[in-house]
This record gives sequence, C-alpha cells and structure tokens, in this order.
Amino acid sequence: MSNYRRANAKGGTYFFTVVTYRRQKILCNESVRLTLRNAIRSVQQEHPFVIDAWVLLPNHLHCIWTLPSDDACFAMRWAKIKQFVSKQCGPALRRDDWMNQSKQKRHESTLWQRRFWEHQIRDDDDYENHMNYLHYNPVKHGLVKKVLDWPYSTFHRYVRKGVYDKNWGGNDMVIVNGEWGE
Repeated sequence: MSNYRRANAKGGTYFFTVVTYRRQKILCNESVRLTLRNAIRSVQQEHPFVIDAWVLLPNHLHCIWTLPSDDACFAMRWAKIKQFVSKQCGPALRRDDWMNQSKQKRHESTLWQRRFWEHQIRDDDDYENHMNYLHYNPVKHGLVKKVLDWPYSTFHRYVRKGVYDKNWGGNDMVIVNGEWGE
C-alpha cells in the first residue's frame, strides 16, 4: 500500500480537487448538490473550516479551505463529507456492477474516487492563481463561455465583493506559462 504524504499545517489554507468515481456526471444534480451542501454544513458545525472558494462541476469539484489555527485535519473532514453524501445519495446512485472486492472491503460507495488531491497554499500569489484556476474551470471544461454563466461557483460572491469584475474569465482569458492574462 502506498504511503501518502499529506500537508499538515495547522491553520493552513488548502486547494482541493475531489472527483466522482469513474467521473460520473452527478454532482450538479439537484439532489446530490443539496446533499453535498448539507454534508458540508454538518461537518462545519462539528469541525469548523472556512470555504474561501468553491466550484462544483458535473464530475469533480475544486475548493479552497482555511482550517482553524489549531487544526490540520482536512482528510477527516473530506471523509465525513463523502460519507454523508454516499449514505444519503448512494442508494439511488449505487452501481452494483462497479462494486469490486476493494470497494466492498472498504465499505465504499460508487459515488467518489477513493482519494482527493490537495495542495497547501504557499503565499498570496499561489492563493490568487488557485482562485483564478478554480473559478475559470467551467470555461476550461467547455461548460460555459464566461465564468459568470456558471451557477455553482463562489465567483458570484467575489463579483459582489468587487474582487472580480463580472466579465472576468470570458473568451479573452488565456493562460501563458502559468500566468493569467487577457
């Protein structure tokens, strides 16, 4: 078994990518979306964290969280969120033909990939780059032509706060050598 090394900075800010099992396009379904929201709220009550940014796409999500200053346990939070959604939505979305021996042994559902990707945010530039990447993701995947058109994103919150212009991330955005520009 692999020995994964996770970041463990208490009070850290992290970028995450969480993917559905076999890239099923289920996350924007109303029942899954609402259950995911309830799962997050439930976990936040017991184990607080701040959601700095979020985008929900059909088969994956990206988000940035900041943990409390005395806590680094994002993996437990993700486990609880995934478990909550699996229990609530699993019976309707379960695929028996995808239940292999490994999934059965670990009591996993067919909703989520087993792991997730995390990156500890290093500085303000890293934070800004990940915010931009996250919010631009629906355009990158061809779901919309403008970031503003995607409803499942914190982009709208940041437009209201004046952080982003509502036209940011339209057809004129390009990424060159990791930098965003028009």
